[in-house]
Amino acid sequence: MIIQKKLSYLIFLIVTPFYTLSATNYNVKMMDLTSKEPIGDITISSSKFGTVFTPDLIDLPSGLHGFHIHEKASCDPKIIDHGVKILAGSAGGHYDPDNTKKHGFPWTLDNHKGDLPPLYVDQYGDALVPVLAPRLSINEIKGKSIIIHAQGDNHSDNPEPLGGAGKRIACGIIE
Repeated sequence: MIIQKKLSYLIFLIVTPFYTLSATNYNVKMMDLTSKEPIGDITISSSKFGTVFTPDLIDLPSGLHGFHIHEKASCDPKIIDHGVKILAGSAGGHYDPDNTKKHGFPWTLDNHKGDLPPLYVDQYGDALVPVLAPRLSINEIKGKSIIIHAQGDNHSDNPEPLGGAGKRIACGIIE
């Protein structure tokens, strides 16, 4: 555990000099969608390379997770056909201001702008490693939500739509 946490901290120290915090930063409180318990924060800041998402999260399943900006500022569930409840369904779909209707990589230009790099969660359930979204500006994401999905994201709509990241497990509102 100590070695893994030191490695995460070392990666943070290596990445940190590459971005400069702007006057506008967001500190997003994240919530587990099943238990409704807080699981930590994600700090969002600007850099000359794009927008940086720095997680300080606990109690997540280990591995890589789909990580996206969603179009609406809501973490409320949504009831769809035949009474099926979608956790944080009121957050809507991935942020897609260009109406591409296509899932892809954070650095490609023909897909959702809300497609972020995967979120890494260590074997202890902690997410500490920052990710960079090169196409997003910090000013355009206020009033949106951040969703963490149960599984990894292949950044494609094949073989499953939206990268196959699965159900929504955590949510926070960018205020």
